[in-house]
Amino acid sequence: MGYDAISPSITGLVLFDMLNYAVKEGSAEDRRRLEPVVTNCVRLRSVARETGIAVIYPKADHRPDGRDIGARYSDVGHDMQPWADPEIRLRPHKSNTAGSWGAEVIDELAPEPGDYLIPKHRWSALFQTKMELSLRSRGICVLLLCGGATEIGIASTAYAARDLDFDLVVVSDACTSSKADVHETFMHGVFPRFARVRTTDQVIEMIEAGTLDSAAQV
Repeated sequence: MGYDAISPSITGLVLFDMLNYAVKEGSAEDRRRLEPVVTNCVRLRSVARETGIAVIYPKADHRPDGRDIGARYSDVGHDMQPWADPEIRLRPHKSNTAGSWGAEVIDELAPEPGDYLIPKHRWSALFQTKMELSLRSRGICVLLLCGGATEIGIASTAYAARDLDFDLVVVSDACTSSKADVHETFMHGVFPRFARVRTTDQVIEMIEAGTLDSAAQV
């Protein structure tokens, strides 16, 4: 494996929170924004299937009463609007309750036997989940990170992966944020410091190069 190549045998494709509540329940504008992201995730998943790259689905998994959600103070909510009452910090998210339709992976990316489903209770897919152990057991040290939101789960997982010494490739056009300027800031001003940031086309080329390298060594 080199800078411009990805070896499938040591790589995992992380499709972060590509769930019904995040992809299907938003506004018409949100769904339009997500269309190319879904398309690129599907393309990458197809290449992963063809080359033997592990496919990993971190997914929100919360109690209906919200008692597994950390109650902390913050200035604003996910919509970046100030709280009407900042003392009311426990706000269950009914759309991603464990077992609900909203918490299931979208049909376009439906998991298959052998894939990894990673229930999570915080933003990071690596925080107190089985994901790291599953990856280490399989010898995976490279992660292709896709999904949303860029500044929330993607960023949190990226920082965690960095601190666990995973090689990280953030797929810029297979990640998304409702705020384009925030997405661009992370892709150009944050992630390049500790990861490779590439488009879907570039990642596919890197996988092809890694596959050829592996074949040549056999």
